[in-house]
Amino acid sequence: MELLDAHLMPAVDGVAYGLLLFVVAAGLSLAFGTAGVLNLSHGTLYAIGAYTGAELSDGTWGGLVLGLTAGTAAACVAGAGLSAATVPLARRGHLAQALLTFGLALVGGDLLIQLFGADELPVRVPEALDSSVTLLGHRYPAYRLCFIVMAVLLAAFGTWVLTRTRVGAAVRAAADDPQMLAATGHNPRAVHTGVLAASGALAGAAGVLGAPIIGPGPGTSENVLMLSLVVVVLGGLRSLWATFFAAIAVGEVQTLGVSVAPDLAPYLLFAAMAAVLVLRSRFAEPATAHGPEGPSPDPVARLRRRLAARSKSRSRPRGAAGADRGATAPGQIRTDDPERDARPTPGTDKAKSVTGPGRSAGAARAPGRGGGALARIGWFPRGAAWRRAAPLLVLLVVLIALPGMLDPYSISLAGSALALGLLAVSVTVLTGYAGLPTLGQTAPFAVGAYATANLAQAGWTMGPVQIILSALAAAVFSAVTGPAVIRARGTTVLMITLAIGELTGAVINQFKSVTGGADGLVGFPSTQALWGGEGMFEESEVYTYALVVAVIAVTVTLLVLRSPAGKLLTGTRGAEARMRASGHPVGRYLLVAHVCAGALAGVGGSLMVTVQQYLSPADVGFEIAAFALLAAVIGGTTSVIGALMGAGLIVITRDWVASSWPGHGPLLLGVLFVAAVYLLPRGLAGLRGGSGRSGPAPDGPPPGEPRPGERSPVASMSARTTTPAGKVSP
Repeated sequence: MELLDAHLMPAVDGVAYGLLLFVVAAGLSLAFGTAGVLNLSHGTLYAIGAYTGAELSDGTWGGLVLGLTAGTAAACVAGAGLSAATVPLARRGHLAQALLTFGLALVGGDLLIQLFGADELPVRVPEALDSSVTLLGHRYPAYRLCFIVMAVLLAAFGTWVLTRTRVGAAVRAAADDPQMLAATGHNPRAVHTGVLAASGALAGAAGVLGAPIIGPGPGTSENVLMLSLVVVVLGGLRSLWATFFAAIAVGEVQTLGVSVAPDLAPYLLFAAMAAVLVLRSRFAEPATAHGPEGPSPDPVARLRRRLAARSKSRSRPRGAAGADRGATAPGQIRTDDPERDARPTPGTDKAKSVTGPGRSAGAARAPGRGGGALARIGWFPRGAAWRRAAPLLVLLVVLIALPGMLDPYSISLAGSALALGLLAVSVTVLTGYAGLPTLGQTAPFAVGAYATANLAQAGWTMGPVQIILSALAAAVFSAVTGPAVIRARGTTVLMITLAIGELTGAVINQFKSVTGGADGLVGFPSTQALWGGEGMFEESEVYTYALVVAVIAVTVTLLVLRSPAGKLLTGTRGAEARMRASGHPVGRYLLVAHVCAGALAGVGGSLMVTVQQYLSPADVGFEIAAFALLAAVIGGTTSVIGALMGAGLIVITRDWVASSWPGHGPLLLGVLFVAAVYLLPRGLAGLRGGSGRSGPAPDGPPPGEPRPGERSPVASMSARTTTPAGKVSP
């Protein structure tokens, strides 16, 4: 009884906090599960309501009602605008939606700060609620008890609307069968807009009512978004009551868990989120369940492939179309379609199919022409390969010339861009080549960074030693976390990697003896580029060292991606079911790719510490993960050089352009996010006619979407419940 009495108030606080998260998560679940929009700006919709309610609160009932009305309406309008913004991305998958909504969140957050200030706003509630009541011998705020009642009523009302009304039937039909909904005379797009508007209204109302509990201020939207994602993952997408109980559990962990087990509480939420997602992906239908050919392909993609095959057959000599069609051996895969790669094209022979792109049959047969042995193994560019290599050469010349053209601060920014660029390249390997879109690649990046910082503090200042040991530490970390990632597909991968990244952030904040906690690490010795040399203090020296390391890392990455191993990795993304059916260990390929990408990210983290000479949790947080993913998308998800250029553009926008407009860095980055998603659907690589032959073909599924034979991203997170017509399981 004494234990219950001691923890009674935290337990009740957990209920109130959980119900607040439920109202927010209900809107997020509605947007994702019904409208199919992965809305990373949902926390900003909450902040719109919270700031509006706080600004209009004056301690009267009229002020509360006015704030609730205005905040809900403002967030509702923002949700409807989000619907219009995501319509052009309907066929591009959840990855584009995530980047767009994250950019909109940055823009919205900056505008809210400009309107309401950067300080947390006080919230005044009516005098009748600004008091306390006696609850089992304890005094408890009356407003929180009132909020608990309102949230329970909202859950009951929402369930009734979804299950017992015509509006709810239309919403369910929009998620399950929009074609049938259109046949009944309803406009699916109008329903889509209404769902996102209702989602925004829920978030806005939660912001107004929750402002006395979670006051509006910097960081509020990010915290609410992360916790809401945990609730949605734990509760699923199709049942409000499941979301309700998941929110209560999360609220209890956030309040009661902190008082009972403060050392474990930071890990429980995201560990539970990762565990649930991994278990769901384990029990999901594997890619081979539909046989070698997989399920029926998308009709648009199938028509596009047929037209491409017909055009190719017209330009092929008669009789050549059927030549050499046989079983595909592991060494013959050149693109993401093993069957297509096994067939020779005009003017080629089997040697070209095996050795890779950019080499003619004559080059494979004649060692004396075009580079000899290098031409035979495909490392010496010829013809079109020179045109593809031109951007790399131009970029390298520009990078070498930078120290003579820039001031020391700009040179330091260029070194930071190289470090972020290696992180973006590792994201490109996973997202574009392996088909595993990631929001948690900052985890191995952080491992490499903290490994280098601790090595430097221990006196290990030799640069090559720091690079190698940091890469090994990040590779081991990726090998441990890889099995939890490689089984999942699509949006589930985004959520699992996000959970891994957040867990890593919690560890960083807890292990202060190793990481310095929230204060970070600073004051360690400078790095030595070579044995017997002195530490590097000049910005030009540090930049030259970073450039050499980055060139070596990128060169190795390009050689591996152009090798037969890279072709096999590309094949797993575009035709996984066929690869499995022909005996390829797809899981092993993906695990190796995950480990190698982690090692590359570790090298980037090591470079970041060498360039900055300090390290803080913000350098390896969720925002950096989103920046790396954006850099990969800007460059084209299969362009290594494009990822480097995208990272440079982000650093220029964040640190150089924003310096001339202080306080508006998030706004500029948000505009960059939005512009990149709309204006560069295929990235910078698409501006020169494609992403290159080494990347996935256009026929393959876009990054962030399920592979052939996989379940949809929404179904991967929560299996839909089959019920009689007109009913849905609450």
